[in-house]
Amino acid sequence: MVTNSYPPGTVLMRPTLDALARNWWLILLRGILAIIFGVLTFIWPGLTLFTLVIFYGAFALLDGIFALVAAVTKGAPAPRWWLAIVGLLGIGAGVVTLMWPGITGLVLLYFIAGWAIASGIFEIIGAIRLRKEIDDEWMLIASGVLAVIFGLLILAFPGAGALGLAFAIGGFAVVYGGLLVAFALRLRKHAEVKI
Repeated sequence: MVTNSYPPGTVLMRPTLDALARNWWLILLRGILAIIFGVLTFIWPGLTLFTLVIFYGAFALLDGIFALVAAVTKGAPAPRWWLAIVGLLGIGAGVVTLMWPGITGLVLLYFIAGWAIASGIFEIIGAIRLRKEIDDEWMLIASGVLAVIFGLLILAFPGAGALGLAFAIGGFAVVYGGLLVAFALRLRKHAEVKI
């Protein structure tokens, strides 16, 4: 009788990681999209509220679609419900924002804060599930913690002003996107492992 023994950390021993690694490029797209969104807010810091709402709505919608596709794409049978929830939250936030572009500044702030906190919590949950499967899960934890802190800061200081808001959102998006890009590249390395 022949038994297969695989080195520790191979794809077959890490089903959640394998499922995410197959779709590493979707996580990469989420990171790139966040960076582009952040850079645009720095390039045009005097954005009108309407333009900021449209940018945010498009970002949240596309980010949600990429996360949802990564969660449901065929791969190893592994629980990716947390990524599906992040995707659904993003799609919901994007659709509501794009369908209601006349939203007031305060409502937009609370909407962004709620989305950031909820998405961050589920990214932290996902990272905790991955901690036994990947060495650098801290990148996903860091992006989740950053999102939660960002959401809480918006709730704590809603009157920071439009320019301050644009810079805060831009800075968050660039750092958050950078962490997602780094995480995606780690996933790509895992996807390239040959058994």
